[in-house]
This record gives sequence, C-alpha cells and structure tokens, in this order.
Amino acid sequence: MTSGAARVLLRLQERGETLAVAESLTGGLVAAELTSVPGASQAFRGSVTAYATSLKRDVLGVDGALLAERGAVDPAVARSMAAGVRRVLGADWGISTTGVAGPEPQDGKPVGTVFIAVSGPGGVQKVAELRLNGGRADIRKGSVRSLLELLSRELGENARAQDTEQNGGN
Repeated sequence: MTSGAARVLLRLQERGETLAVAESLTGGLVAAELTSVPGASQAFRGSVTAYATSLKRDVLGVDGALLAERGAVDPAVARSMAAGVRRVLGADWGISTTGVAGPEPQDGKPVGTVFIAVSGPGGVQKVAELRLNGGRADIRKGSVRSLLELLSRELGENARAQDTEQNGGN
C-alpha cells in the first residue's frame, strides 16, 4: 500500500498542495500509511480519527440531523467528513472513510459497506461506495487502498484540467 501513499504525496508535493484525513472505521490506518512515506510532512497536515459519531458532528461539522436520520455509514456523511477535515485542518484536500468493518452490521448496513470521499479545490467532491469482503482487517486495508486510489485518480484528473486551462484549452 505504501506505493499508493507515496504516489499521492508526490503529486501533492509537485502541486504545492496539502492533505488532511478524517477516519472512522480505518481508525488511523490512512494517516499511518501516509506517514510511513519519508517526507510526508511536506504535504500531509494531519488527521482526525472520529470513531464516535458525536466527533463527526462536533469536530468535523457533520450535520447532526443527517447523522440522526441516516447514521454514520452514509455517502453524505463521508462527503461532509472530507469537507470538514479539509476546513478544520486548513488543507487543500480532505479525504474520509466511514463504514462497517464488522463483526456486526451497523445502522442497518451490512459488514463491508464503506463510503470514501474526497473534497478538493474548485468544488471537487467525490464519494464512492465500496462493498468489501473478508474479515475486519481486510475491510479496513481495502478501505485505505481504495481511498488512496480515489484521491490519486482525482489528483490526476485535476492536474490534467489545470494543464489544459494553462495551455489554452488544447
């Protein structure tokens, strides 16, 4: 997984941009993966492990009514977590994970249901739903890998769009 983290950090460093992470089911694994890369501090601002639903509301600014109505395992919650950590930690990009690693279902969602999100400059907002198999560790690792892949794709697409704008649309 380190190669995904290294790739993301290199792209961010090349762009002079920063990253913040909001994690729930991954419990700090995304931050650990990023900080395992030498020089990560050039782009990585920090993370919030908002495992408790109240922290999603009180620290990251997720709407309490949304949490009460849909629970923490929801695409809108993932989107709000990513935007919230971006704002709270003053980063260019925010990414998030929320889901059910098991062993029991949560909020009516089966084990393996995960939502990941990216919030970035220019109104970038991406959310993906994952249906992961395996045990708790597999689900958490798969969430980290998928989130870094989603961010990597977004950084690549965003870079191409910026390049096109700078080169007269060609």
